[in-house]
Amino acid sequence: MSEEQDPGAGNPAGARQVPPAPADAWQVPPAPAPHAPPVVDDPWLPGWLVRRPLTAGWIWTAFWSALIIADEFLDLAGWSWYVLVGMAALPTLLASLALLHATPRRFLKSRRESVLAHFFVRFLALTAAFLVWGLSVVMSASISTTIQSLVGASEREVTSLGFNLLLASTPLVVSVLWLAFIIRCAWFLRRLRGWAQDPAGARVPKKFLRTRPRLRRVVLGLAHPGLLLVAGLGTSVLALLLGAVELTLSVLE
Repeated sequence: MSEEQDPGAGNPAGARQVPPAPADAWQVPPAPAPHAPPVVDDPWLPGWLVRRPLTAGWIWTAFWSALIIADEFLDLAGWSWYVLVGMAALPTLLASLALLHATPRRFLKSRRESVLAHFFVRFLALTAAFLVWGLSVVMSASISTTIQSLVGASEREVTSLGFNLLLASTPLVVSVLWLAFIIRCAWFLRRLRGWAQDPAGARVPKKFLRTRPRLRRVVLGLAHPGLLLVAGLGTSVLALLLGAVELTLSVLE
């Protein structure tokens, strides 16, 4: 007689055994991969502008430069040259500011600059700062002597004429600072994207307008260091040479 197998053997409590669960039954399912953002086609951008953004920028700059020259002969309002210079530099300036704003500072670290180049650039900067300081001292002394000779010892008239001179020189000072700003931006654009119209191998951040390829091409084409120098720097110098900025001394009665 064969011995019957007791179903409760090895299980004193007589509890029902549950089959083991699969090894992956309690694992958390992997999170779905985030969907890529949709690509925007920007159909409002003309095809010729997307293909040749730098050429369009040169044409725009040439048009407004011609208006600056015409303004000298037509003798329009004295402030019109500010509008013309601003319009000439507007597209490339906006594109450059957008690109530089989206670029982290680590992208602009020089990787091939030698120690000599580093110190030589600092030497030129200190020399330029000294020359500017010396020029300001000489001009201050000359202006002070001129004011004294014009109005005498009247403190009220000296103060009034000094404020008038400050207001008259503000456009010139702003223009000089504007030129320095444009040169600085163009310098970093050269290191960032180079001189090509379509900088394929530039060090531009990959996330910059990644979902808008047509707009990205236009912005990178307009943010060109040469175009920025000509449109922002060249037109300002042209307006200055044509006599758009004039400083006059007027003695208040």
